[in-house]
Amino acid sequence: MAVFELIIALLLIGAVLSGVARRFSLPYPALLALTGVALALTPNAPSVALDPRLALALFVAPVLLDSAFDSSPRDLRANWGLVTSMVLGAVGLTVMAVAVVSRAMVPELPWAAAVTLGAIVAPPDAAAATAVMKQLRPPHRLMVILEGESLFNDASALLIYRMAAAAALTGTFSLVRVLPTLLLVCLGSVLLAAVLVRVIIKLNEMVQDIATAVIVQFIGTFAVWLLAEGLHLSGIITIVVFAIMAGRRSRLRARVRVASYAVWEVVVYVLNVLAFILVGLQLKPIISHLTAGQLTSYLATAAAVVTAVVLVRLVWVMCHVLFSRWVGVPAQRNGSRWPDATAWRSAVVVGWSGMRGLVTLAAALALPETFPQRGLILFVSFAVVLGTLVIQGSTITLLIRLLGLEDDGAVTREIRLAREELAGAALAEIGGVPVDDSTSLLKRKLTERLERAKALNAQPAVPDVATAAAASPTASRHSDLLARTQQAERRKLLELRARGTIGDDAFHRVEEELDWAELNAEGMARTD
Repeated sequence: MAVFELIIALLLIGAVLSGVARRFSLPYPALLALTGVALALTPNAPSVALDPRLALALFVAPVLLDSAFDSSPRDLRANWGLVTSMVLGAVGLTVMAVAVVSRAMVPELPWAAAVTLGAIVAPPDAAAATAVMKQLRPPHRLMVILEGESLFNDASALLIYRMAAAAALTGTFSLVRVLPTLLLVCLGSVLLAAVLVRVIIKLNEMVQDIATAVIVQFIGTFAVWLLAEGLHLSGIITIVVFAIMAGRRSRLRARVRVASYAVWEVVVYVLNVLAFILVGLQLKPIISHLTAGQLTSYLATAAAVVTAVVLVRLVWVMCHVLFSRWVGVPAQRNGSRWPDATAWRSAVVVGWSGMRGLVTLAAALALPETFPQRGLILFVSFAVVLGTLVIQGSTITLLIRLLGLEDDGAVTREIRLAREELAGAALAEIGGVPVDDSTSLLKRKLTERLERAKALNAQPAVPDVATAAAASPTASRHSDLLARTQQAERRKLLELRARGTIGDDAFHRVEEELDWAELNAEGMARTD
């Protein structure tokens, strides 16, 4: 009963803090982290023991899948130079810098443990940055870079984490033996994801009940992670590849998709709330056993590591801008250059958006109890998350406004183009149908939609068609024609994404409009 009451209280706290964060344009993880610290320092706060093996599977797998599912392969390919630079260069340099700094501050810390700490704090959490940025609508490319690097940063950092943690526990490490194993792990993870995505998507499409379908999605997510880990592959790589493939192949019914998106949004939020606050509770027994001198040492080490993490990312991004401008390769050829007009301003924002979050916390919690200096590593990891969220998270809004970075309208233009193309496809679908009163009404509505789309009207007109069809005296014929036009629109939407005409951000926005129009038409038909 006590655990149940604690969880309810934590969720209530998270809901209140989320509202406060939206009110002041702050990343809600920052407030959750501060709450975790407050709980850790509260004398009568409960102590909660979390199984280290559960941390990554419970907190990272669904959150990572949710992010990767919505990612746009087209946009990632267009910015591969920048994303690769952050995934390999920034992560590697951060790991080395943190290892050196932590060893300098705590000489008795083994090198393998120091590298493990570096790998834990290396990957940034795009959710924290984008939670604020989406309210400010910065250039779309900034969002693509931050979200894309976050997906693959997690994979690269956690591969280093696994090797360093194993070396710290066994006391042995051989690069010659590790590299082939690493290659096999990466290749095996991709192949496993390719196999599982076919099986799980087929299973999802067979389920008609909404509640069952959502449960199957979550079971499938954890099954992918657990199977990959059970085969000694990378759960991170498997989940990311699985989610990207699933996002391109999934063909759920509109009713199931709308419901599952809503459930996933809530679950991801709940997991973030629990993770950030539970880490605070994990710190309580660590802090309580520290002497004043040890606490001072821990705080000094944490401050040094936070400084290193922030500076390394800023320096790396600025050096990348200098190098790309010096080489002078056109941006449209390899995506490695910033647009000249916003190069330095964009680089500053990307460099300052390295807030750490859920992956760092889960990786720290996943260390076994016997790991060397586990208390120090957990303390420093939480300090990095707290420091970056509070310092960078509370100032990123002001920074973007001062630099004058605004939405470039790229996604909006693609949405409008998609609406025009879909309206044209719907008209073409019923172009040869014999004209009667019901057909004439539907064609007129579709023609009005097409004209509004051509005039760059951002408001969708699909619901108007659904209402007209249901209200017609010949509702059955209208329903059949409407179903045909909706299928034609979905085929055209998939075609636009497959050709690269629109990205996944625009695709999901328009797909959502089609889903709600279809549900609206179904509801009107049932009441007819």
